[in-house]
Amino acid sequence: MFHDPRHDAHGLAHGPWMALIAPRPIAWISTVSAEGVRNLAPYSAFNTVASKPPFVMFSSDGPKDTLANIEASGEFCVNIPGDDLKEAMNATSGSYPPEVDEFAIAGVTPAPCTNIDAPRVAEAPISIECRLAKIVGLDTSTGVPCHNRVVFGEVVGIHIADRILRDGKVATDLLRPLARLGYRDYCTVTETFEMIRPQVDQTGTRT
Repeated sequence: MFHDPRHDAHGLAHGPWMALIAPRPIAWISTVSAEGVRNLAPYSAFNTVASKPPFVMFSSDGPKDTLANIEASGEFCVNIPGDDLKEAMNATSGSYPPEVDEFAIAGVTPAPCTNIDAPRVAEAPISIECRLAKIVGLDTSTGVPCHNRVVFGEVVGIHIADRILRDGKVATDLLRPLARLGYRDYCTVTETFEMIRPQVDQTGTRT
């Protein structure tokens, strides 16, 4: 099948787009409002975009509390949930009013960050402290409005639980990160394999 999402109906029982790019890592983003209310929400349009220095990005679909808090405070924390936190993560995906503390909804513990004021999830195996770098809107070729805004954050601190380290490396089988597959489907990463990048000389010959 083929369809042009700018013009054509896909003809399927459910829209396929969000199932095509999978798995997508989940950023469980914690922020605090100007009034001091903690917020915690999952985003699967998330990834790293640079390594030296490290930056991350995520996309917010419309003016959600997370985005409003980041715009007001200039900071946020990306918590990476493991398999044991899937129910807590899902509990925070609801559309709660701004005065609700999703840490309490999820039954997780707010812990202080080191370089930002936003809290992190104490139970999360990885927490990444970020300062807002830029928020970018998206323009379409047809002029149809796109309400998503892409948030870029500079990484200013990283918390890694000792329990997911092995031989000086983060062990994915211990981390067991959650990922989104599309529709209502998720997965846990439990199996990995290693591939070595080919060495190529100046003539383009693989050595």
